[in-house]
Amino acid sequence: MRKNIKQFVRIVAKCFPVRGPIYEFGSLQTWGQEGFADLRPIFDGSEYVGADIREGPGVDKILNLHDIDLPANSVGTVLCLETLEHVEYPHRALAEIHRILDPSGMVVISSVMNFPIHDYPFDYWRFTPKAFESLLSPYKHVFTGFAGNASFPHTVVGVGFKGDEPELGKFTEEYKQWQTTQKYDPVQVVKSVAPPVLLPYLAHMYLKVLGYGLSRRLKSRG
Repeated sequence: MRKNIKQFVRIVAKCFPVRGPIYEFGSLQTWGQEGFADLRPIFDGSEYVGADIREGPGVDKILNLHDIDLPANSVGTVLCLETLEHVEYPHRALAEIHRILDPSGMVVISSVMNFPIHDYPFDYWRFTPKAFESLLSPYKHVFTGFAGNASFPHTVVGVGFKGDEPELGKFTEEYKQWQTTQKYDPVQVVKSVAPPVLLPYLAHMYLKVLGYGLSRRLKSRG
């Protein structure tokens, strides 16, 4: 879970009628993400179920996105964040999410594009905004967006509405503000994928490389 994704989720919660029960697929809080990756406080008071393919912090129920063991039309909102790159058959997963959502249900998805390979437990895909449009094609109304360079974004986001499209004015305004602040941050990327025990070493190496590059630029100017 990255900070910018939590910001995007807050925008969704603020601008759209989020209905329960809320299911988060990919809720396992991996090493170093405990607490930080918990989205429950954003939806305080709503029925919230964390689901993943394996047990651990943040997981209330073991479920497989390829074949979700839930009845049709039984879920109000689905969050599938920073997860689809790890799902072998993402179109099947979004079709299953569509099946379990009630007629007015909403799904919120995010994934990475310009980002290192990371295994939780496997890393299969990188998505463009057009790819998210394809994944969300079963939904009646769809929004897709990105953060970072338009030709090579670091983050792709999407919202699918199974029923009627809500008012988008406030959301569009908030999304554009969010988008303009989302620059590629190599430090955040490293913190997202590296074990915490390695962070001091990696920070030291980053500063050494940064200092070496600055030294070379100063010499070239001299």
